Amino acid sequence: MAHHCCSRFLDLSRFRVLKGNQVISCADILSAMLLRGIGQKLQMAYGLNARLLGFLKSSRDKVILPCGDIAALVYLWNPFTIVSCVGLSTSPIENLAVVLALFGAVTRRVPLAAFGFVMATHLSLYPATLAIPIIIILGYGLDAPPIKLFLQTRSVENEKSSTSTVSKQAKSKQTTHLPFLWKTVAHFLFWVLLWSLYVLVLCALSLNKYGGLEEMFKRTYGFILSIEDLSPNIGVFWYFFAEVFDFFRNFFLIVFHVNVLFMLLPLVIRLKHRPCFLAFVYLAISSILKSYPSVGDSALYLSLWALFVNELIDMKFSFFLFCGYLGISLLSPVMHNLWIWRGTGNANFYFGNAIGYACFQIVFVVESVSAMLNHDRALRRSSSNHGEVKS
Repeated sequence: MAHHCCSRFLDLSRFRVLKGNQVISCADILSAMLLRGIGQKLQMAYGLNARLLGFLKSSRDKVILPCGDIAALVYLWNPFTIVSCVGLSTSPIENLAVVLALFGAVTRRVPLAAFGFVMATHLSLYPATLAIPIIIILGYGLDAPPIKLFLQTRSVENEKSSTSTVSKQAKSKQTTHLPFLWKTVAHFLFWVLLWSLYVLVLCALSLNKYGGLEEMFKRTYGFILSIEDLSPNIGVFWYFFAEVFDFFRNFFLIVFHVNVLFMLLPLVIRLKHRPCFLAFVYLAISSILKSYPSVGDSALYLSLWALFVNELIDMKFSFFLFCGYLGISLLSPVMHNLWIWRGTGNANFYFGNAIGYACFQIVFVVESVSAMLNHDRALRRSSSNHGEVKS
């Protein structure tokens, strides 16, 4: 009888694991398909902007890489994605919600973008920073070089075609700003409010016997912000708050969480013409400064980085960063095993590995932003040289 009950329990456990793997695998495949769709839109926009600026007319034009296919392959074959799937982590579900929000914004499906944004924020607090890139995408459009380049190219063409006073007056009246689609943004905010109310009502009904919404917020967002669980993970918060004095705990909680918000404004000012790349930067920074990060977060922002292979093809320290990510991925389970299971190490072994992982992520983000800004500067120089040749 006991053997029969044990076998039934094992069969039930295997069935649940199998079903969980199927759901997570479907979420990963769907995320890859949506990433491919986003990449196709960005690739079309990249080619169109390059033709408008006159960079794809000569015989030596560089080939535009299929960034959508590359991003989908990077996400599906990323070891971090595979580990998250095998470990039955909920990160693939969160990643699907984030990608769904970006896909809805890129394809201008406003209800879909709002649904993905609400679900991503409901599952994890940090995707709330994506509100800024999504609003910019809906208001101004996809990533493009700075508008000054287009105005400069247009002014050169006007000077070549006509030198009359009427043409000069028309040039002087050209606007240096794109029109912002307030109606589309208002539509997005309306759907965000609608989906939020719908989710909150469902949560209130399902959790009525367990404390309601107040208990839900306390055990979800409150748990993330208060960092009560100090179990070892690939982040750096657990070790820091295990060592800090209780008197200073609230102060450092505010400092660490507000640090994420302080980075939003400078980045949006500098990268407002590239909202999709801005979304990648926000997600990468959030994965570094999250209370409880996972390798699934890295799998998401690495696949989003692959959407910009055409712009970031000259990125520095690529091989160094690849070796760093590979080394950290191999050392993390070893250090965890030495400390937790074998008892031959201490917390500093694993925390040193986590510090190294955070440093490699910071270098990766900094070099990515630098490569994108250098790409814009190269476009500006090429546009100036192209105008001089034409004149």
